[in-house]
Amino acid sequence: MTMHYKTHGTCSSQIDLNIENGIITECKFIGGCRGNTQGLARMVIGRPAEEVKNLLRGVICRGDTSCPDQLSKAIEAYYAEQA
Repeated sequence: MTMHYKTHGTCSSQIDLNIENGIITECKFIGGCRGNTQGLARMVIGRPAEEVKNLLRGVICRGDTSCPDQLSKAIEAYYAEQA
């Protein structure tokens, strides 16, 4: 199931995310710095979601968040929806 996570405080407006058996199988940023968000999305596909969440949590760009930080929050929200 693909979740559409609305980001907060970043240039990107949404992250489309799917996790199967703990592995990120889909990650797509809507908006944001195209090269950075495409690169980040490609790097996390096939990796354990918990590992990615812990690695990216707290990365700051503008204000008190970033696209990587928002991805960590999207992963958290994904699991909360599944519970």
